[in-house]
Amino acid sequence: MQYKTFGRRTGLRVSEVALGAGNFGTGWGHGAERDEAKSMFDGYAAAGGNFIDTANGYQGGQSEQMVGDFIAADRDHFALATKYTLGAGSADGLSRTGNSRKAMMQSVEASLKRLKTDRIDLLWTHFSDDQTPMEEILRAFDDLVRSGKILYAGLSNFPAWRIARADLMADLRGWAPIVGVQMEYSLAERSADRELLPMADALGLGGALWSPLGGGVLTGKYRNNEAGRLQAFGGFLFRDEKDQRTGATVDAVLAVAAEVDAPPTHVAIAWLLERSARAHTNLIPILGPRTRAQLDGTLGALTLKLSNEQYQRLADASAVPLGAAQESAAAAAAGIAGGTPELLLPAKLPVA
Repeated sequence: MQYKTFGRRTGLRVSEVALGAGNFGTGWGHGAERDEAKSMFDGYAAAGGNFIDTANGYQGGQSEQMVGDFIAADRDHFALATKYTLGAGSADGLSRTGNSRKAMMQSVEASLKRLKTDRIDLLWTHFSDDQTPMEEILRAFDDLVRSGKILYAGLSNFPAWRIARADLMADLRGWAPIVGVQMEYSLAERSADRELLPMADALGLGGALWSPLGGGVLTGKYRNNEAGRLQAFGGFLFRDEKDQRTGATVDAVLAVAAEVDAPPTHVAIAWLLERSARAHTNLIPILGPRTRAQLDGTLGALTLKLSNEQYQRLADASAVPLGAAQESAAAAAAGIAGGTPELLLPAKLPVA
C-alpha cells in the first residue's frame, strides 16, 4: 500500500485506496454481519489501509457503530471520514436531514457518539439539498473545525460550480477551506472528466471516488446474469451495458484482464490508480466490498501495472464527450502550442 497527501491543501496522509463501510451492517436488508465486517476491516488494515469512509445514514447508523468499535484500539492511526445530510434513518425527519447548520451540528454530535471518538477527521456534506445557502454550510464547517470536532471538510456529489464558489468564499472570508470532493468515477462513469476533475486539479482538492467498479458492471458479471447490486438495491446505483460506450468499455476491461491474467476488478481499479498518478491531484478509489473475499480480490489491484497501451486503450473505450467548452479550449491550446493561433480566431476586420 502506498500513501498520499489528500490533495494539495492538506498534509493528511492517506492510503491509496479507502475502505468504504457502506456494507457494514444489515440495516438496509443487505450488507455484512458484524463478524464479516470486522474481517474486511482487519484485512484492509493488514494491507496497510488507513482511510475509512462511512456516513451517518449507512445501514441506519450500524456502519458508524461498527467502525467506531473497530478503530477504537488504534484510533489515531486511521483517517476517519463520515457524512451528513440524509440522516440515520426515516425517523430523523425534517429536523435532522438536509444541509442546514442545525442538521449538521446534530448529525456530528450523533456521529461522534456512534463512532466513539472526540473528532471526525474529514466531514463530507453528502448531497446538496438545493436549499441551504453555501454560506451556511461553510460557516458551520468553520465552527466545527475551530472547535476541534472535525479537522477537515469536503463536499460530496455537488456540482463543480458550487464547489468552486465555496472554495473562493471560504478563502475570502478566512473560513476553514474545502479540501476535497467526493464523486462517482470509474471506467463506466466518467462524466466527472467534464467539470469536476479539472476543477479539483485546478484548486488542489483531493478526490474520493465512489463506485470504482461501476456498480459491478465492469466485472462483467451481469453478462452471466448475476444479480449483485441490481437485486440488492432494486437497481439503485446500478449501471448496465445498454449504451455502446459502456459495452465497449466492459469489452476492453475483459480483454486487458485476459492479457495480464488478472480479474477485471484488478484492471478497473488499476486504471484509476494510474489515472491518479497522471493527475495533478490525488484521486482515492473507495472500495465498497460486502465480503472479505471481495475485499481480498480487489486489493490485488495494488500490484497490477498496466502498460501505456493498455491504459490508453481503456481510456479511449470509456471516454465521454467533454462538451464545447473543454473541446474548444483543447483546440485553442493545440493551436497556440503549434504556433498557429490565428487559425482559431475570427478573420481580421478590414482597416478603415
